[in-house]
Amino acid sequence: MQNLRQIPSLMGKPQPHLAGEPILALRDVSARYNGRFALQDISFDLIAGEQVAVVGPNGAGKSTLFKVIAGVLPSSGGEVTVAGSGPGKHICIAYVPQRSQVDWTFPVDVADVVMMGRIGRLGLFRRPKRLDWDYVHQSLAVVGMSEFAERQIGELSGGQQQRVFIARALAQEAELMLMDEPLTGLDVRSQEDIFAVLDELRARGVTVMIATHDLNLAAERFDRVMLLNGRLLGFGRSETVFTSERLLSAYGGHIRMLDTGDGTLIVNDTCCDP
Repeated sequence: MQNLRQIPSLMGKPQPHLAGEPILALRDVSARYNGRFALQDISFDLIAGEQVAVVGPNGAGKSTLFKVIAGVLPSSGGEVTVAGSGPGKHICIAYVPQRSQVDWTFPVDVADVVMMGRIGRLGLFRRPKRLDWDYVHQSLAVVGMSEFAERQIGELSGGQQQRVFIARALAQEAELMLMDEPLTGLDVRSQEDIFAVLDELRARGVTVMIATHDLNLAAERFDRVMLLNGRLLGFGRSETVFTSERLLSAYGGHIRMLDTGDGTLIVNDTCCDP
């Protein structure tokens, strides 16, 4: 379990962004987790400003992929580049972990959580200046959480906590945001609040990758979808990726495609997963 101060915030001198390079590129990337391959031979490019849903069954390597991209977990092969250079010290990357991985009892208020996004630009032992607090308050305003600035983070709802973490990434001035299952456990209204924030991120040109288990939501709300199960099974528009053959390869017998008359509904039955 991570406390809020242990959540990765990449620090150091910012790496340069090379003109003409994709915001993110992976070439034949593999990674081990608990002694086995969690990812093998992953290659893709992201276009700056696009929003991508990463889908796959439990244990498919979605979280591992995000940690490798963020530079907090080493790859065992291949190359990751962010705007043309390696991921280490890229303070333009924000990683938002799963809510279940965070210790929400940590005694810190909302404004201080968002200020943690400024550490990469401040350095560990420098005090925030007025400009830094301006970033904090502006970021809270973007996600609609200004009135909660002095509230203890553990007192918020799940949707509110996710919005605070997005504000933290905005205060970081992130250009690439990796969000690990931010919609899990949220009601429909809270999900719509998150999507309203994603619309604002799109307007700001922020590139977003979101891990989700909801295939229909991935198909409806994202520019491209990535189907993952240890290997990259498909990446592109949902209508070309979510084929019966690829879904069967990813999920085995726990997937159903239903013709509703208005389109195809994908039902992911994971009740029997280990």
